[in-house]
Amino acid sequence: MTSERIYLDYAATTPVHEDVLAAMLPYFSTLGYNPSSVHAEGRRAKAALDDARDRVARALGASRKEITFTGGGTEADNQAILGVARTMRERGRHLVSTAIEHHAVLHALDSLAADGYDVTLLPVDERGVVDPAAFAAALRPDTILASVMYANNEIGVVQPVSELAAIARAHGVLFHTDAVQAPGWLPLDVDELGVDLLSLSAHKFYGPKGVGVLYAREGIPVPPLIHGGGQEFGRRSGTENLAGIVGLARALEAAVAEQPRRAARAEAFRNRLEASLLENVPDIRINGAGARRLPNNLNLSIGGVDSEALLVRFDLEGLAVSAGSACTSGVLEPSHVIEALGIQPRWHQGVVRFSLGAATTAEEIDRVIDLVPGLIAELRSVASTPA
Repeated sequence: MTSERIYLDYAATTPVHEDVLAAMLPYFSTLGYNPSSVHAEGRRAKAALDDARDRVARALGASRKEITFTGGGTEADNQAILGVARTMRERGRHLVSTAIEHHAVLHALDSLAADGYDVTLLPVDERGVVDPAAFAAALRPDTILASVMYANNEIGVVQPVSELAAIARAHGVLFHTDAVQAPGWLPLDVDELGVDLLSLSAHKFYGPKGVGVLYAREGIPVPPLIHGGGQEFGRRSGTENLAGIVGLARALEAAVAEQPRRAARAEAFRNRLEASLLENVPDIRINGAGARRLPNNLNLSIGGVDSEALLVRFDLEGLAVSAGSACTSGVLEPSHVIEALGIQPRWHQGVVRFSLGAATTAEEIDRVIDLVPGLIAELRSVASTPA
């Protein structure tokens, strides 16, 4: 067992960067007033809120009135989907999404289905990619919204969002993307993506937990989920989390500015780790292989072991990884994403996700390369030993 731990679960969450924390600290104390107050302290807080909104808008290529600050990515996804569906229900009640979405999207769609909406979940191919032709064929005259994630949180597969959004637009259908995994790894300009709505969560890109963004193109109806004092242009009531919002803006600016460098560096490390494991560990599958993937994501199915045993053994050796999504209350069940790939059931177990971060080092990758093959061999030996 080693005393120096290696964290490779950045897709689950990232630590707050020291520059982000420094930007936030005054808003917990000397500048931490209510932006809705009319006195001088409140006006200074309002100025900081406006500045953060402007910075987020610039980072996304949007206008300030198109930015709503939320309590995180889950809330942003829910507001986009539920808000649009309920506002446009007289026009139609059909929504299109995919089988590999985050539960924040899938469960929101479930709630609409229970209210009488019709939901189509498109399959993906063995790589995890949505077929644009199948997407186009699923759109109907009564389709009001399509929601397809930019990049999958488990296997890292990047969807052809620009192409899908263009198809939706040609059919008069609004298009939402859950882009929570994208900042720092993929371009985020909303006009280049062509999306109408986009969700982000600060803690995925070195910002604080409990704050997110919903981008909604001007003119898109997005009624509030949370009612009260009418903050956020009437779209999200409640006193704003000013410190969190300031931190989000600072973190997003850095993620966008550093994206090419971060992505190239992480991809080189990921590729080296992937190649080594393929060479030194028999009977493994790279989930998402053959598709465009997030440069920091490596998701494996490892034959002959189960996910729980892998995670526990890795953790004991100082390696923090996951079996996929960290948003299911710590319960290890077969992943709906892996099942959706249509691969053999034996690959549904033994799933492990390595997700690299901006701070991942070459030395850490070297240690993982040295460590993992032996641990897998050990676990396989134990699993094959008769009780």
